[in-house]
Amino acid sequence: MPISEDHVGRSYPATAPYEVSRAKIAEFAAALGDADNPAYAGEAPVAPPTFAVVLAAAAWDAMFADPELGLSLSRTVHVDQKFTWQRPLRAGDEVTATLTIEKVRARGATAIITIAVALSTASGEALCTAASTLMHTNEEAA
Repeated sequence: MPISEDHVGRSYPATAPYEVSRAKIAEFAAALGDADNPAYAGEAPVAPPTFAVVLAAAAWDAMFADPELGLSLSRTVHVDQKFTWQRPLRAGDEVTATLTIEKVRARGATAIITIAVALSTASGEALCTAASTLMHTNEEAA
C-alpha cells in the first residue's frame, strides 16, 4: 500500500545523537561560501541555520526504509523547506532528530507529503523544527 492519509501522525524513533563540531560548522560555512562569517568561528561558534538539514536528512532514512509507505528517494522531489528555531545549533551540541508525517495528499500516482523533523539535544532541549514538503511519484507511474 503506498503512502496515504492513513499515515499522517506516524513518527519514527529519534536518530542517534550527532555531535555538532567546530570542524563541521566550518566545513558547512565554507560550502556555503560564508567561511569568513565570525559567527561560525572562534571559541563559541554557531552553525549556519541551514546546517539543520544535515541532521533532518538523517531522520528521513527511517521514513524511506518503511516498507509500508512504498517511498523511494529516487522518485522524490524536495519542494519546500522551512525552519522554526528555538535557538541556534552550537559546537558541542549532541542533537537527535525525530521525524513525523504531518500531512499527505494523494492525487493519482503522486503524493504530496509534509514532514516535520524535531531537532533536540540528547537531554531533551528543543532546538528546531525542520518542515519539508516532498512530492513523490508511486512506482507504478515511474
